[in-house]
Amino acid sequence: MPYRYLEEIATADTAFEATGSTLEEVFTAAADALLNTMTADVTGIAPEETTTFETHNAELDLLLFDVLNELVFLKDAKRLLLRIQSIAFSHDKEMYRAKITARGERIDPARHRLLVDVKAVTLHRFSLEETEHGWKACVVLDI
Repeated sequence: MPYRYLEEIATADTAFEATGSTLEEVFTAAADALLNTMTADVTGIAPEETTTFETHNAELDLLLFDVLNELVFLKDAKRLLLRIQSIAFSHDKEMYRAKITARGERIDPARHRLLVDVKAVTLHRFSLEETEHGWKACVVLDI
């Protein structure tokens, strides 16, 4: 599992660390950790609906922040539990961009064992850094 929960970081919220050898892997792992906070079985999310979205930010770490918050928004606005299928990154001298394709299904309490409702990704202790083994993100979720 390319993520682990950090119980010592936040007592009223949930925190996790996600890792990956590439940016795509760490973004996908962070998205899966977010989803796994909300539902017990991410592998049980059927790929019934596909959605794409784009986001951009001048800072790479805040690009991850924006992607995760968009997944929370889609959960709230469209009642979708989504897993990232692909990410296309681009960068010019001023902006990082990500085009995300995500697949999933509408929330069905009869099928999905829901755990907690994530309200937002917070900036508290938020980080994304390149390490000698790839990438690592630390994320605190407001639940």
